[in-house]
Amino acid sequence: MALGRKFGLGVVGTGMAAKPHALALNALKDRIDVRGVWRRDPAALQEFCDLYGFPAAQSYEAMLADPDLDAVLILTPPNAREPFVAAAAAAGKHVLMEKPVERTTEAAARIVDICEKAGVTLGIIFQHRFRAASKALADRVASGELGKLFAAHLVVPWWRPQQGYYDRPGRGSFAQDGGGVLITQAIHSLDLMLSLTGPVKAVTALAATTGFHQMETEDFVAGGLEFANGAVGGLMATTANFPGGAESITLNFENASATLAGGNLNLKWFDGREENIGEASNSGGGADPMAFPFDWHMAQIKDFADAVEEGRQPVSTGHSALAVHKLIDALIASSREGRRVSV
Repeated sequence: MALGRKFGLGVVGTGMAAKPHALALNALKDRIDVRGVWRRDPAALQEFCDLYGFPAAQSYEAMLADPDLDAVLILTPPNAREPFVAAAAAAGKHVLMEKPVERTTEAAARIVDICEKAGVTLGIIFQHRFRAASKALADRVASGELGKLFAAHLVVPWWRPQQGYYDRPGRGSFAQDGGGVLITQAIHSLDLMLSLTGPVKAVTALAATTGFHQMETEDFVAGGLEFANGAVGGLMATTANFPGGAESITLNFENASATLAGGNLNLKWFDGREENIGEASNSGGGADPMAFPFDWHMAQIKDFADAVEEGRQPVSTGHSALAVHKLIDALIASSREGRRVSV
């Protein structure tokens, strides 16, 4: 990449997930050059480009042929991503992609392998890591000042209505989404938790579909967690908790307890001190799944561009995403088989 040139990015897909990315890219226009946007529906493509002031690409092939294109941002549903990733990797373009990596861990691993073999950087959108409160807690954990982790508790008490959400074609299906509340909604909080706690070694779980929804996949999961570092914990994730609330992660360390709730971090130290960092914000836990700020996406897109230019891995990688996929698989398997499952 030439010195002083903006980072060239192409966008594939303009569905529901695209709005915060578009707002973030416009806010980053001094750093990121949106070289083109592409989707199969020409009318929807033009409407999106007119709304946000982006150029429409003539085709995906034409986008990849652009010598000033450094990377593609893939925002399609998970069942449509692998061909786009393969073509980008073959063209030597780096890839930033919405979560989940794919519908199954096997398919997700193929995508990670494609990018590794081509020598291109793969980043996965997990914007919750980029909240100010999340970064502050990550810094405290890395410093060691909180001491050893003893217990962790994750709650994702979200709401999604049947009408207008699960009634949409493919929503909550294995064919399109790959699963329910875990892989589609709680995956963000699971990724953030693992980034702070380290890996889970075994789970015992219950997954179910409540009477609120007519869907193929689960809308409620509760489980016990055994971490590799010796800590224990529990989780509850649902889209059947009307009207929906902020997700929270509580980590109990030997020197303090830390709670991330929405965009706020509360630290209660055993010596009597208390700290509050960040500010509460919407996170898409209610009926409107896009009711959250775009600055977290902005920070992640910038980190990805910086990583490519600096020759390092981004904060959220394909491999870190695979760890979340494997945890989700273990939770579903534990419920289906009625036993403790190793991750």
